[in-house]
Amino acid sequence: MKFSTQEEYGLRLLLRIGKDHSDNGMTIPELSELEGLSEANVAKILRILRLAGFVESSRGQTGGYKLTRPAKEILVGEVLTALGGKLYESSFCDLHSGVENICTNSIDCSIRSLWKTIQTMLDGLLSKITLQDLLGSEQQVEIIVSGIAEELDK
Repeated sequence: MKFSTQEEYGLRLLLRIGKDHSDNGMTIPELSELEGLSEANVAKILRILRLAGFVESSRGQTGGYKLTRPAKEILVGEVLTALGGKLYESSFCDLHSGVENICTNSIDCSIRSLWKTIQTMLDGLLSKITLQDLLGSEQQVEIIVSGIAEELDK
């Protein structure tokens, strides 16, 4: 299982914007330099985040990107879904049927049960973690995420 660079960079950009407290927001060149990403890549990802409703942009010399709502209201799971989709969705089997139109295991698939369970666990965790939770240090975030995981395990 892998997370895409788009998902990683998208979260990094949202965190960078979330940490910014200027009235004007952050520009593509600023974000590009601070995150070590190309301006084209930053622009592409910000477009996705804007269309998904996480950031807004203002034009002009004092323009830039800002969060559309407080970081505590932005769920990491929603962001990852907007940037790359879910690990497992109901259409997964149709897309991975092999050379046939229908998967040979479509009636009784033990692997599908595994993917569904993993997706349910991920959704449970990611629906409780906000962008605000990720604005702390690595150690602070580890404590928060571990606490949420323990709650879900009960």
